[in-house]
Amino acid sequence: MQAPSDATGFSIAALTARDWLFISLGLVTAGYLVVLSRAYKTLAISVVSFVANFFDTLGIGSFATTTSALRQFKMVPDEQIPGTLNVGYVLPTVAQAFIYTKLVPVDPKTLIALIASAVVGAWLGAGFVSSWPRRQIQMAMGGLLFGFAIILFLSQPQVNLIPAGGDALELTGGKLAIGMVGNFVLGAVMTVGIGLYAPCMILIYLLGMKPTAAFPIMMGSCAFLMPLASVRFIRAGSYAKNAVIGMLVAGIPAVLIAAFIVQSLPLDTVKWLVVAVVAYTSINLLRSAKRERDVASTATAAEAQPATP
Repeated sequence: MQAPSDATGFSIAALTARDWLFISLGLVTAGYLVVLSRAYKTLAISVVSFVANFFDTLGIGSFATTTSALRQFKMVPDEQIPGTLNVGYVLPTVAQAFIYTKLVPVDPKTLIALIASAVVGAWLGAGFVSSWPRRQIQMAMGGLLFGFAIILFLSQPQVNLIPAGGDALELTGGKLAIGMVGNFVLGAVMTVGIGLYAPCMILIYLLGMKPTAAFPIMMGSCAFLMPLASVRFIRAGSYAKNAVIGMLVAGIPAVLIAAFIVQSLPLDTVKWLVVAVVAYTSINLLRSAKRERDVASTATAAEAQPATP
């Protein structure tokens, strides 16, 4: 007996795992928009969002570069940067996921397993990060950004210390387990405001997968985990409400232009610039955290001094 179908020939039974993934992504995005629409009304930082999402679509990543811009121009307080990035870049990332999951073939079971792992990591990570104090966020972002800069440096063709990957489009057995654990950690770390793209790409290479397989995996992971992580940041109020709309609106056309018009650019010079800017930002964050610790220690010591008669 055949499954029921409508006049267009549509059949529920004919849906593939990839089709269900798209349907699930649409539902998650719709739920995110409902939560988001109740949270704020203003616009800002559209230029930064456009540039960051343009290069994000080409594989550089948007979180580290946006963090650098937000700090350099004092657009968002440090403690609100992780939440602002996760809330503000949801829709551009969802657009990337739809585009690259359709264009690049990856085994559906591998794709779904790695995405699910990242989502669980992000949900747990966001629960901690959304309640962290300012100095703790500065320290975490500073340390992780410095690690991100090192990863970018090692991946440059002139350095060439990152494996080039293999030809696989599927992971099984131990490699699949390693991929799931790795993406779980990357999902949790992403909620601190550090992008998933570069480390996820290296993870894919190390597991022997085809380099292009990284795009649907990393973009699909972010597209699912960011709406769910954003719910926690929105509920905690730990994001800049006056920045997020502008980031969302400007990011989508940047993604479409990069994916369908530009498609590829010689990015080596841009990556070297990103390495320098991110390293500078990480050092500034760590210095800011140290200054705040010193100020707090001085104030505590002053309070502990007995009053003189």
